[in-house]
Amino acid sequence: MKSRHDEVQFRKPDAEDGARIWELVAACKPLDENSMYCNLIQCDHFRDTCILAELDGVLVGWISGYVLPGDQNTLFVWQVAVSPKARGLGLAKRMLEQLLARDECNDVTRMQTTITKDNDASWALFRSFAEAQDGELEHEAHFEKETHFQGEQDTEHMVTIQLPESDELEAAA
Repeated sequence: MKSRHDEVQFRKPDAEDGARIWELVAACKPLDENSMYCNLIQCDHFRDTCILAELDGVLVGWISGYVLPGDQNTLFVWQVAVSPKARGLGLAKRMLEQLLARDECNDVTRMQTTITKDNDASWALFRSFAEAQDGELEHEAHFEKETHFQGEQDTEHMVTIQLPESDELEAAA
C-alpha cells in the first residue's frame, strides 16, 4: 500500500501555476506574499530552479530559487512553502533534494537562503538539509532591519550551505 509520502508528485512549474502558487504562499503565514505576477515570472523565467509538489492534484509545496547571476555554483532559495495539509511528510527537504538532482544544478556546490532569527521552521529545515547532504552551514546577518528594511522587517541572515563536491561524495561511498 502506498503511503501519502509516496503519492507526492514533484515537477517544474508552468506559467499556468502562478495563481495557485500565489494562493499557497498566502495560506502559509507568515511567508511574505509576493505579487501574483512575481509568482508567474518565477514559473516562467526560473522554472528550471523552482519546484512544486502536488498531492491528489492539489498544490501542497513550492520552492522558488535561482542560480545566482555570475555564480553558477550557487543556488539561492528564495521561498519555501508547504501547505498545512502536507506537513510532516518531509516535503520541503525532499523538494530541495529534487532541485539539486536536476541537470540545471549540476554545477551547484553551494546553496544560500536568508532567514530571520525567529523562523525556527526554516532554521530546522536548512540545518537538517545540510546535515543530510554532509554539507557545512554558516550564517551571518545580511539584510539588516534598520539599514535595509527601514526598521519594518527583522534582519535576514544569509545562510550558506557548502555542499560536498561530487567527487568527494563518490569517494565517501
